[in-house]
Amino acid sequence: MSGSPRTDVPSRLRFTLTGHEHGVWSLATAVVDGRPVAVTGGQDETVRIWDLGDGLPVGGPLVGHNGLIRDGEVWSVATAVVDGRPVALSGGGSNLLQMWDLATGRHIGEPLDQGTVGVCAAATTVVDGRPVAVTGHADGAVRLWDLAGREQLGEPLAGHTDGVEAVAAAVVAGRPVAVTGGNDKTVRVWDLTDRTQIGEPLAGHTGEVRAAATAVVGGRAVAVTGDLDGTVRVWDLATGQPAAETLDVHSEVGAVTTAVVGSRLIALVGSGDGAVRMWDLLAGRLIGELEGHKGMVWGVATAVVDGRPVAVTGGNDKTVRVWDVTGLVVPVTVEHGPVT
Repeated sequence: MSGSPRTDVPSRLRFTLTGHEHGVWSLATAVVDGRPVAVTGGQDETVRIWDLGDGLPVGGPLVGHNGLIRDGEVWSVATAVVDGRPVALSGGGSNLLQMWDLATGRHIGEPLDQGTVGVCAAATTVVDGRPVAVTGHADGAVRLWDLAGREQLGEPLAGHTDGVEAVAAAVVAGRPVAVTGGNDKTVRVWDLTDRTQIGEPLAGHTGEVRAAATAVVGGRAVAVTGDLDGTVRVWDLATGQPAAETLDVHSEVGAVTTAVVGSRLIALVGSGDGAVRMWDLLAGRLIGELEGHKGMVWGVATAVVDGRPVAVTGGNDKTVRVWDVTGLVVPVTVEHGPVT
């Protein structure tokens, strides 16, 4: 299956990865011992690792701290490098936040969070030189975690009035920030150094915010957010103002990530109709489409495989798909450690 002919970004399906027994609800990418991998989680209560070079699973489903493969639906995954080794975080309906060693496929210690509410979204960043996770929860709380010290940083960040379904990280004026969106239809920006909200909520979405990503365009840090009403908005993180016209992307937004083509900011948007559309955000123009999924696409990420950019997508049809997306410039992930 190839991308739509109305495209500025030539694309083709490289692999369809099967193994999840139910919908794939979250995914992230990493590099381990020079090999790009995807980490996926879903409704079947498993976390899986995939080699993006050959499309094969790396080992079996990951086994949790309690000795079980299945430990609640997995709503969120994120990756980071902690003490020189690549790790993944997973959270979901079990209310646990697990950390996994991607080199061995084993859990690292007890879960970070053993709370009473689900972990809906997660992102990782660096704060004061330390790897930190930012998690969004079903009760509206946003929590910060010191991944090396394996402890929560301060009290939960309060502001959202309903579940936090989207989290992304950025740097604004030299300070690390998090962007969160949720079922209260607001987007909020948080200073991660002093753990306070920056300004008023970014208002305008008319549906539940289920996707967020960040990028730098023209020297400006921006956030890209999408909702279940089928709109994508771009925000200038320095001013809190819209940085582009609101896009109507034809279907509910389940996932978003960013890349560039030349000087253009591109969003890859996973939608309820199964398509992943590529939009030139500042021009408001559709420039490509990845067609193949059936039903909502809940996860979109990018990676570099054999020097070529790829998109990785996952959704309700139980599949993970890997696409060549020639022409996109995507972030390169730091690599550490062997895959076994």
